[in-house]
Amino acid sequence: MKRIFLLLMFSSMITAQTSGSLLEIKYAGSNRQLVTERYNPVTMNVAQSKKNAGLAILYSMILPGMGELYAGDYGSGIYFTAADAALWGVYAGYSIYGKWKEDDYKAFAVSNGGISTDGKDDSYYASIGIYMNIEEYNRIQELNRSFAYVYDTDTHYWRWNNNEDRRKYRELWKSSEQAYNNLRFAVGALILNRIISAINAVRLVAIHNRNLNESLGCNISFEVVNNADLPSTFKLNFVKSF
Repeated sequence: MKRIFLLLMFSSMITAQTSGSLLEIKYAGSNRQLVTERYNPVTMNVAQSKKNAGLAILYSMILPGMGELYAGDYGSGIYFTAADAALWGVYAGYSIYGKWKEDDYKAFAVSNGGISTDGKDDSYYASIGIYMNIEEYNRIQELNRSFAYVYDTDTHYWRWNNNEDRRKYRELWKSSEQAYNNLRFAVGALILNRIISAINAVRLVAIHNRNLNESLGCNISFEVVNNADLPSTFKLNFVKSF
């Protein structure tokens, strides 16, 4: 009898421990489920805005290529920017060379033609390269009855030593005038480059805006998940709408 009683007590203790262990495991499992957290995702809609063709034109007029950059495609715009830089270099080169030759022919005329540079216009410097002296020039004007073009012999005097000096002066003057004339072509090319860049920028803006009409935008969501048994995780979801 005593053995049977002890056996029953031992059996009850094992059962109680087993039940307690099962309850503990269930509680722990339930606790893990409670600890696991999923934060609500934060959603952000990203939609690109349309470009303005007027701004693209303005940027291209200020600096060729900037309109293309504004439109989002500088691949073709870089050539307009490079061309603009090169044309400005050409303009500066012609301007410097023209001024250099101008200083040369004026200094040559003072030394070899006896002129004074005070109050002289471009027409005067052109005329002294054609005629040997002021008397010859005035006589031709009087014969043509162009009295308004007759020079004062005191203020506009000149006389070349020989015809060779006159020709040399003429060449210096022509070099300067040619350089200054080339400035007009450089300016024209600068303007043309801006016009073409503006047209191209408007085309790229139209393509950009057309693509926006086909694509409504995109949706970005952020999600954080905390788990008791694992490190916290961060999710980034990117969804594009069509």
